Amino acid sequence: MKISTLRNTVCLVIAFICISSTMSVRAQSELEIGLGADVVSSYVWRGLKQAGASIQPGLSASISGFSLAAWGSTDIAGNGSKEVDFTASYEVDGLKLAVTDYWWDGEGAERYFSSPYEGFNGHYLETTLGYTLPEVFPLSIAWNTFVLGKGNKKEDGKNSYSTFIELAYPFSVKGVDMFVSTGFTPWQSEVYGTDGFEFTSIALNASKEIKITDSYSLPVFANIICNPNREDIHFVFGFSIK
Repeated sequence: MKISTLRNTVCLVIAFICISSTMSVRAQSELEIGLGADVVSSYVWRGLKQAGASIQPGLSASISGFSLAAWGSTDIAGNGSKEVDFTASYEVDGLKLAVTDYWWDGEGAERYFSSPYEGFNGHYLETTLGYTLPEVFPLSIAWNTFVLGKGNKKEDGKNSYSTFIELAYPFSVKGVDMFVSTGFTPWQSEVYGTDGFEFTSIALNASKEIKITDSYSLPVFANIICNPNREDIHFVFGFSIK
């Protein structure tokens, strides 16, 4: 991907989100805007710890099944962990198609549109195909494959097409919303550090709203995440601001 093309694409996405935000005042019935942030005790992605306590803002615009979203994460302690992602997706009748641009170069890199690595920019491009079964049994499955990225190359220089397949099932217990999920790599992955078929995430999530005042409730959540491949486990707590 040429740097100029990437720069133009990202700028168009940002511009669309900004324009959509102003349009929402006039077209509330058609356009939906999402804005909020999570504060988490640690940032764990697909069974892999990325950073300690972090703030993770999100902004999205969606209409007629199409959605553009921006998401980021910055560690509170200022240890240099920074991520900025943009996702374009389309959902209809339980089917989801998405493309995500990840930028993981971190605080101080200052090379969002370029990179010190010869032949690479600092971005990873992932495609997603997902499907959620009908509400009577709402099991969801998602196939995620990286098609571009400097850390997605094997030693021989070939693309490893790092893939993560995830299954999740939601349920509720005494007013607490929960879901269980598991994810694995079907073959060798440079991104996830696996040599073949390996489970990198088995997780249990619980969330509920804590009433603060008569008009405001604070959503809180807790995740227990086990990574069998690395024999590691994480317990994450967080809350959402919307």
